[in-house]
Amino acid sequence: MLKHFAALSASLSVLVLPVAAQNSASIEQVRSGQSCPGCNLFQADLTYQSGTRLNLSGARLTQSDFSLATYDEVNLSGANLSIANLFGARFNRTSFANSNLQDATAVGTFFGSSDLSGANLEGANLSGADLGIARGLTQAQLDRACGDASTRLPTGKSIPSCS
Repeated sequence: MLKHFAALSASLSVLVLPVAAQNSASIEQVRSGQSCPGCNLFQADLTYQSGTRLNLSGARLTQSDFSLATYDEVNLSGANLSIANLFGARFNRTSFANSNLQDATAVGTFFGSSDLSGANLEGANLSGADLGIARGLTQAQLDRACGDASTRLPTGKSIPSCS
């Protein structure tokens, strides 16, 4: 019996090990304005940061905080920004093509002429966001997100209200 308990304990300890924890060196690299494609930036604090022409394609930015940050002409294609906080951030001419913004908070975010082709917006809160000149945005994407009366959308598009 003790042998079975020891085997079970060893098996369970493997299951609770952290999976792909954040890489602080990579986060500092981005905070200093350097590209980091495919990097693990899980829970990165990028509040008030800025960057131009960075390549963060395929990066893991889950639960990262971009509050009041400015990232223009950045490649975030294929990046995982699920559950990220984009409150009041500015993304002009930034590629979010095929990125995951599921359950992201993008309240008051400016998307300028950013590319949102194929981006997953399921559960994203776009209240007060400016998507008026965003490119590649479809009605199907917006139907899976929510916004409010102050959300700016391309002509002919609508968004469900956040509850």
